[in-house]
Amino acid sequence: MDKPKITAYLKTYCGWSEGIRAIFRKYDLPYEEKDIIKNPAFRWEMEQKSGQPMSPCVEINGNMLADISGEEVESWMLANHLLQASEAEPDAPINSACSDEQHAAMARGLVGSVKFIA
Repeated sequence: MDKPKITAYLKTYCGWSEGIRAIFRKYDLPYEEKDIIKNPAFRWEMEQKSGQPMSPCVEINGNMLADISGEEVESWMLANHLLQASEAEPDAPINSACSDEQHAAMARGLVGSVKFIA
């Protein structure tokens, strides 16, 4: 199965954005990440392409999925036969915002070492 072309407009620290990343890790999907916090030009680009200001937004093979969760990205990709279902558990919640503790850990740079629990 060919890997889809994915561009993800994500926030540096965001539970919804981390849910998107978790799906990409779960399926070992390569993607281009455009951090809309670190680079405001990416936010502008996202808004122009999606027609709205909410994030995360993910463009897959030219299809823009606006204001979407990791769970929704996975469902869309499965429905469009871009993935084969996997029983593997994602390593972060795929349908929730961050808790205050998770925000604090991410701000301290502990993103990769924190186990996110729903």
